[in-house]
Amino acid sequence: MGQVALPTKPAVSAEKTVFPILFAISFSHLLNDSIQAVIPAIYPVIKESFRLNFTQIGLITLVFQLTASLCQPFVGLFTDRNPMPYSLAVGMCITLIGLLSLSVANVFPWLLLSVALIGIGSAIFHPEASRVAFLASGGKKGMAQSLFQVGGNAGSAIGPLLAALVIVRYGQSSVSWFAGIALLAICILVILGNWYKKHNVRRTAKAGLELMPGLTKKRALISLGILLVLVFSKYVYMASMSSYYTFYLIEKFHLSVQESQIYLFVFLFSVAVGTFVGGPLGDRIGRRYVIWISILGAAPFTLLLPHVNLFWTGILTVCIGLTLSSAFSAILVYAQELVPGKVGMIAGLFFGFAFGMGGIGSAVLGRLADATSLPYVYNVCSFLPLLGILTVFLPNTPKAK
Repeated sequence: MGQVALPTKPAVSAEKTVFPILFAISFSHLLNDSIQAVIPAIYPVIKESFRLNFTQIGLITLVFQLTASLCQPFVGLFTDRNPMPYSLAVGMCITLIGLLSLSVANVFPWLLLSVALIGIGSAIFHPEASRVAFLASGGKKGMAQSLFQVGGNAGSAIGPLLAALVIVRYGQSSVSWFAGIALLAICILVILGNWYKKHNVRRTAKAGLELMPGLTKKRALISLGILLVLVFSKYVYMASMSSYYTFYLIEKFHLSVQESQIYLFVFLFSVAVGTFVGGPLGDRIGRRYVIWISILGAAPFTLLLPHVNLFWTGILTVCIGLTLSSAFSAILVYAQELVPGKVGMIAGLFFGFAFGMGGIGSAVLGRLADATSLPYVYNVCSFLPLLGILTVFLPNTPKAK
């Protein structure tokens, strides 16, 4: 069986990096995540019109994140063995339906159904889109995943800004204006599906775990567990920012909704910049070191954040965004190197877990905010990056050539 896999790997690594495909999948990720970012961005609007409390706001995020997370590992595992080149466009069609439904929802359960459809579309998109980036990487896996991720982060940053300009001004029905973004994404994803169909390498996935040379199954599973804990720390903290940062600024510093959305955009833009740095840096110095710097390095900034004025709040959130965001591409590629041959399953597992932890974290933090206060929530969350100390137990993986 080992002899069958050997010819495939050199063939893939010998290929040149296909930058047009990487840019196209990154741009598609931007479009996809800008649509998803509409959900937390309209929270101030629907909180007032639907008379929601923070627990219900957290429940909306939970439904969206869980529908996205629960499906992703299964999508990735299935497509490891059964290529589905056009599943990307199908997923975006489901997102489009959810988006149009969200624009006309007039009761809380309808809101939940709408965000669930958008979550399902995201679950279909991410594993296969990550695989397209892998196939087009030409061996520069960290760089490819960072470029793919930075598109998503840029979309997450643009979404709230568009919402501030459009939805806050024109109301919930204007969500339907974002359908044009989904239609553009569908067109691009059909083209990418054609490329994927022609260039997809033959599946070498096996029933059991194929591990990095020199790594035992026990050590691999422990390492994957540590990586998931690090993802937990990152995405629960990110949930506190994406779902409640605007409310925190309004409550503590008495900003308007539009002003708070601009601060959220600045934070999310710094996340996009940090994401782009993490992958290529991991290719150069090793992904373990990037994970160290990213998770644990954010701790001083998160610990200071609840105790400073508005000016330093803006500065510190930029530092947090730049630092913390560089982790995910390094973590994902590191996990794929631990378990080669399971690119889709690992991508689905980690994207899904990240979404799930973000959703659960948002719901729990919303409940905590109702029971205490948002400054208290940020005090609690400030300790999460200290979990980065667990990186010491991860084995080193080979640097990219």
